[in-house]
Amino acid sequence: MDGLQIYTSKDILKLVNTRSGETKLGQCVEVVASLENLNTSKARFVLVGIPEDIGIRANYGLAGASTAWHPTLKALLNTQSNRFLNGSDLIVLGHFEFADPQNNTIEELERKVTEIDGEVCACIIKIIDAGKIPIIVGGGHNNAYPIIKALALAKGELAEIINIDAHADLREPIGRNSGNSFSYALKEGYIAKYGIFGLHQNYNNEAILNQIKENKKITAVFFDDILLSETIATLWNQLISQFKTPGLEIDLDSIENILSSAATPSGFSLNEVRKFILSSSKQFAYLHICEGASTMEDGRTSSFTGKSIAYLITDFLKSYTM
Repeated sequence: MDGLQIYTSKDILKLVNTRSGETKLGQCVEVVASLENLNTSKARFVLVGIPEDIGIRANYGLAGASTAWHPTLKALLNTQSNRFLNGSDLIVLGHFEFADPQNNTIEELERKVTEIDGEVCACIIKIIDAGKIPIIVGGGHNNAYPIIKALALAKGELAEIINIDAHADLREPIGRNSGNSFSYALKEGYIAKYGIFGLHQNYNNEAILNQIKENKKITAVFFDDILLSETIATLWNQLISQFKTPGLEIDLDSIENILSSAATPSGFSLNEVRKFILSSSKQFAYLHICEGASTMEDGRTSSFTGKSIAYLITDFLKSYTM
């Protein structure tokens, strides 16, 4: 059945490789019996997975993003709990399950994405209403729209968003897919500011470039310009200084050699993105990591995707205590 599958302690512990003398995050994280129980937990962060690639396929992309969640969860739960990071501040909520439409036409995929929007938005609202910070692992970038909508509705104010991405995802807001989350969020009035860091000149069409130029809500820092800069950190800090408590989007196609529908040989290194998070002068309203895959529809595989995402999650958690 479609919907959120909430984990039990047993679900978590069966993924943990225990060893005498060690404590893993999976032995420390919290679980809850229902979304309502989030209100009574003292944990600050809530992790949820959205293992789907329906939105990517609706955008004419390659399937595969549905395969990132489970390797990520296993890698994260087997991270050491020690003086640098204790898992007790994290609730591992569960993951969404969404069945493919019977008819895989673009129109039916778009219709299904709209259904996914509703389910994801309702869940994220409850997480934020409980005073928690959501950490979401996708899944396609189509899920940014319901997350942004949830942030705006729960906070009662327009959202500020920073997106580390090679693509602006500002395609025409007609038919929901992974390429138009920010178009919809802007059109429907959920975004106050949208900052894009690492945009590739080669992979954004002229209409999107015109939107960026004309819309005062949008600020873009192109990867091509970053290549010419002596200090990436300065450009990153200049961008985030314009925001208060933004949601943080990380599309893994911005990181070189990460398996995704739009994998790139030219992009940020994983360590550079880790440094953005760890050294950030801002705290973020949420973290959404998307578009990564461990197995692609065309047969490509990577054993590093899950561990790469797990590093970004633990860095995000550490950034609140450093």
